Amino acid sequence: MKNLIGAALSAAALLAAIPALAETTLTVATVNNGDMIRMQGLTSDFEGKNPDIKVKWVTLEENVLRQKVTTDIATKGGQFDVLTIGTYEVPIWAKKNWLVALDKLPADYDVDDLLPKIRDALSVDGKLYAAPFYGESSMIMYRTDLMQKAGLTMPDSPTWDFVIDAAKKMTDKANDVYGICLRGKAGWGENMAFLTAMSNSFGARWFDEKWEPQFDTPEWKDTLTTYVNLMKEAGPPGASSNGFNENLALFNAGKCGMWIDATVAASFVTNPKESKVADKVGFALAPNKGLGKNANWLWAWSLAIPAGSQKVDAAEKFIAWATSKGYTELVASKEGWANVPPGTRTSLYNNAEYTKAAAFAKMTIDSINSADPSHPTVKPVPYVGVQYAAIPEFQGLGTTVGQQFSAALSGATTVDAALAAAQKSVEREMKRAGYIK
Repeated sequence: MKNLIGAALSAAALLAAIPALAETTLTVATVNNGDMIRMQGLTSDFEGKNPDIKVKWVTLEENVLRQKVTTDIATKGGQFDVLTIGTYEVPIWAKKNWLVALDKLPADYDVDDLLPKIRDALSVDGKLYAAPFYGESSMIMYRTDLMQKAGLTMPDSPTWDFVIDAAKKMTDKANDVYGICLRGKAGWGENMAFLTAMSNSFGARWFDEKWEPQFDTPEWKDTLTTYVNLMKEAGPPGASSNGFNENLALFNAGKCGMWIDATVAASFVTNPKESKVADKVGFALAPNKGLGKNANWLWAWSLAIPAGSQKVDAAEKFIAWATSKGYTELVASKEGWANVPPGTRTSLYNNAEYTKAAAFAKMTIDSINSADPSHPTVKPVPYVGVQYAAIPEFQGLGTTVGQQFSAALSGATTVDAALAAAQKSVEREMKRAGYIK
């Protein structure tokens, strides 16, 4: 009996000496877009498969997210374990050694399945530094019923002249319907994403080959004048406060004839649970001016790990889960194939279930494939990036210029004054940073 009691006490002492399963809490910073909100709702699937890891979400509006994440990583603040960043930040931050290379992803992750343009944008020297959660270009989403009522047929690749004419004819302000909704909220990734892509199609560019700013050129004046006049005639009131989410809400409420924005919005505007006009939406390439460039961009909201993180293994497990083929199948099982995160994997666009469910699939992949970050403009430029110039200074420059252009849209300043202010502020910064001698 003594032996049994002694053995039991020894076993109890041994168990007490073994530490409980350590629990790791990952803090994930992300943007308040619909696909990310959906991911949060599915976190229990990841935690069920990884009981030693808990996920804490910090969800922020786009401009705020960018500011907080940039500050945290630049100061090595350690506030976040997983960052939601884009194709702009990844190569710049990787070269500064601010990100951990994702070189321990499991074999079944299938890195080679990632769309080449998206993978290249998130890699440096052949190493992947962020995994794409969803990829996008931009395109026109339009109301087929209003287009028909206006007596027009949307081409697959329309000109700006067609879009301007259609927007005016589709506007019915008495019934709170506006021909076109475009980003007006200031921010390098908000209004300047749209306006920079638009300017490319007008033959404009941020800098010439010697890094001299180009806002004092006829091409930029044509771009900004066209945008401001179009929004005054056919846009909703208060447009200078509208970003992606605000325009999505307007379109889904039936208040926009056309919306030129991220291809990722297609699953939301065609979802009858969210959109009043879900069965009346068509798609076309972003407009052109006949100069060989469409007004579409290339982007991927992606998940990355900040260098110096103490939770790299757990963070990489989470990223592998959230950007995997398995996650896509999980969303499809819960929400239907049309609502899976788009624009990241070749296999998705070879999946007959997806292409049948998602009427926008072909236009999305065509838009992504037509964007060319290495040659984004009609005239030569010293930078890469379609809706941004991939230099560290652009984040600040784009925000400053975005504020000036948003003020022109609101009527607080003129187009000429906004362009002059943009030219002066960008020239000053480029001299200070040593680009212009």
